Formats: sequence, structure tokens, C-alpha cells
Amino acid sequence: MAAGTDIRPSRRAVIGGAAALIVARPALAQQTGFLSDLSHPQGQRLLRVAVPRFASPPFFEKAGDPDAGIDVDMARAVAHALDLDLAFDRSATTFDEAVEQIARGDADLAVCKLSRTVRRGRLILYSRPYAALNHGLITNRVRFARLAAGHVADDVVRDFRGDLGVIAHSSFAEFATTSFPNAKVREYADWAAMVDAVRREEIDMAYRDDFEIKKLMVDDPSLTVVARSITLTDRTDTLAIGVRPDMAHLASFADLFLDLTRGDEMMKTDTIIARYRAARGA
Repeated sequence: MAAGTDIRPSRRAVIGGAAALIVARPALAQQTGFLSDLSHPQGQRLLRVAVPRFASPPFFEKAGDPDAGIDVDMARAVAHALDLDLAFDRSATTFDEAVEQIARGDADLAVCKLSRTVRRGRLILYSRPYAALNHGLITNRVRFARLAAGHVADDVVRDFRGDLGVIAHSSFAEFATTSFPNAKVREYADWAAMVDAVRREEIDMAYRDDFEIKKLMVDDPSLTVVARSITLTDRTDTLAIGVRPDMAHLASFADLFLDLTRGDEMMKTDTIIARYRAARGA
């Protein structure tokens, strides 16, 4: 070997080796004190993960269906790295209820397409983000044309004062107050009800992440006849693992796990929608 040659392992090799260590040597994790807090009265070492009962593919399917999806796979990998059994709690009916579960200590993690928000951050801990989506709008074409009245669409959105639909107890119900302070916000029980409201010209726009809006167009291409989508490139919805507020070490472990298994990779809308299309055969 020539003198002075600098031999360094590739970045992928470093990440892969570290990830193998964290998964293959759970005995190291067992020596840390925080795992004792994940032991339960029956003596079972269990990681309890909150996931709402509804479906949000490709992140998770509805309760009662086979547990599958991006977040389900991630939860399984975290539990395996900790050498813990895994139990999904599917009792939450909203994302906020999943947050409340871990805030009370009824579950240890929430791995469920969970958006980071200021209000939730006062209740729980978060891992670093593993996905970043843009905010998006779906608007009724007739109502939006009436609102625009010849003005540029960007100007109408920037100073939107019409009826804005959000899903109750969701991150976008919180985001709406800062993104659209002059809008008349109307809450709906679920996404389907809000989309129906757009179809019926009951509201001007519905507010959610751009992935869900693009997914909607994959599922129902006919919707483009009555509605159009708008992506807000200056607004980002970051997804992360929610952690019990009394488990700072577990939150740090979640960060470490993501760093070692994903590196700098951050899932984006195009990647996730491609996975959704493939799963649906679209």
C-alpha cells in the first residue's frame, strides 16, 4: 500500500455496520436503565405502540386488517432493536387521541404518520423527522373561480378568506390558524366527509398534506372534473415518532435508530406516492 494513502469506509458501509450492531446486539440495549420502564407487571418486556384504528396507507392499514405499512415496519424494527415484544394499540379514533395515549403513558410510542406540531410538542417528545411533505389544498373549481374573480391563484391562496375544511383533531386543524388566519375554518369528522363537502360546493377548499391529496387523485381520477389541487411549497409537514414525555432516553434511541438505519434520507411525497401506486396496482 502506498504511503500516505487514506483508506476510509464508505458512508453506506458505516451506516450499514452501525445499523447491524444496533439490531444484532440487543444485549447492549438491555444494559441501559430506561428499558426497565418498559417492563410491565406480568414481567413482560413490551413496547406499546399507538396507531389509530382507521387506515392511512401506505403507512398503516385499519384495525382488524393485517398490520402492514411503512410505520408498522418501522415500529417492528424499533422493537426488534430493543429486544422487546411489540403490541399495537389501535383504540385511538384520531391522531390527537394517539398523542394523548402516549402523553398519559398508556402507550410508549406513536408511529402513525404523526405530524409534529407546537401543541403536541408541549405534551410529548418527538424523534427527528423521517418524512417531509408539503401542505396542500383541494378546491372546488367553481367556488375557487368565484373567489378568484380574475385574480392570480397565488394571491387568492395567500390571503384566503373563504371556507376552509380541516379534519377535526388533526395537525392541519392546528396549522390552519397560522397558515390561513383569515379563513372560516370548518371541521369535519374525516377526510371522506371533507372531500364530499368540496364536491358539493359546501366549502371552498380542504386543507391537508400534499401526499393525501395526490393519493386521492390516484384513487378517484374523476375528481379532477370538479376539483383542483394546490401544493404550498413554503409549508412543510414533518412526520416523526411520538414518544412518552417521561422517556427522554427512548426518544434519543428513536433518533439514533433513524440515524443509523436511514442516514440523511427523508421520505418525500413522490417516493411515498410511488409506493402507494405500486401497492394498489395503479
